[in-house]
Amino acid sequence: MMDFDDLPRKKTGPLFDLEKEDISTLGVEELDDRILRLKAEISRAETAKAARGASRAAAEALFKS
Repeated sequence: MMDFDDLPRKKTGPLFDLEKEDISTLGVEELDDRILRLKAEISRAETAKAARGASRAAAEALFKS
């Protein structure tokens, strides 16, 4: 399993704030909702990343020809 303490991180911003939140008081349903929302955000980020990769590949192909 990944140890998040080993990851480089910014000291400010929404992700930093999210990591600092105390989730020990959340119930199972609240944790399930949180997990679903985080998975949706991960999917959104992966989609944006793929789109940028496709744009870059198209630009590189354009300049190679």
